[in-house]
Amino acid sequence: MPMTFDEMTLDRQRQRFLASGDDRELPIIDAHLHFWNPAENGQPWLCEEPMIAFRYGDYNAIRRPFLPPEYRRLCGSHQVVGCVYMEAEWAHGEALGETCWIQDLNEGEGWPNAMIAQAWLDRDDIEQQLDALSCWPLVRGVRHKPASLPLDQYHADHALPGSLRCPHYRRGYAALARHGLIFELQVPWWHLHELVPLLERYPEVAVVINHAGVPGDREPQTLKGWENNLRQVAAFPQVMLKLSGIGLEGQPWRIEDNRRVVHTAFEVMGPERCMFASNFPVDSLVTTLDDLFTAFKQLSAELTPRQRLAVFCDNAIRCYRLSPPRNHPAGP
Repeated sequence: MPMTFDEMTLDRQRQRFLASGDDRELPIIDAHLHFWNPAENGQPWLCEEPMIAFRYGDYNAIRRPFLPPEYRRLCGSHQVVGCVYMEAEWAHGEALGETCWIQDLNEGEGWPNAMIAQAWLDRDDIEQQLDALSCWPLVRGVRHKPASLPLDQYHADHALPGSLRCPHYRRGYAALARHGLIFELQVPWWHLHELVPLLERYPEVAVVINHAGVPGDREPQTLKGWENNLRQVAAFPQVMLKLSGIGLEGQPWRIEDNRRVVHTAFEVMGPERCMFASNFPVDSLVTTLDDLFTAFKQLSAELTPRQRLAVFCDNAIRCYRLSPPRNHPAGP
């Protein structure tokens, strides 16, 4: 039975895992998931027709409520003790509504323990957006997926509005430094290097790259390009990487498809800057939660016990400044 995040309980779990090496004792903070109730919350991509183009293909199966009790049931024997909510593309202008809904969920369910909110970095009112979001106790940062080009249309001198090269977007990024907020980046791997000027100019902004930098297919040329771009951003110590959302369209999630991605991430970033995360319910399109955490445990088996604690739990606690929920006792 998954337990509620609690510092004393978690410390006992750490010690049990370090003493035994038993994966069943390994505490997990899921660093990237979504909860939603589409009919209640009005998320266009989950409610409206036609459905949008989606990297996993048909996503009808997740156009329904997904809330903490269901997640907990899906965990199996894995000890998921806390989680971080990622903004789930509510309608434009509804960022505070989403934040309020998540705060209510935390107060009722004990989860999530922190959230990444929606913000629109290229808008003129970005300072007001961030002022409003910063008042909420669960908010640790924001995500605004930059505009991007398909790989076959990508060119090095593009000036795509709303992209990492857009002056308005960069102005919004600069505002994150003044508010002490994390920047969560989800962009195709061929755009990753465009982050470098921002990393150089604003070293105080912590950056978390989502979904391993979106490596795409597993062709050797693709993985080489992905790794080269990942190495460019890995040179900056303020960058962390989430190993999440690395399934492939039309295929079940398989260790053999993802071994090179995970092991390259460990090599390039170091285990101290990687975090495992489920991306549920989105990744339920390609795997079960039980199978996913089992696969992550197998893929990290060559790390030391303390490194495994880091990638499954402690890096997320440090990155997102997690603390126990209010009014919710520790689990058994």
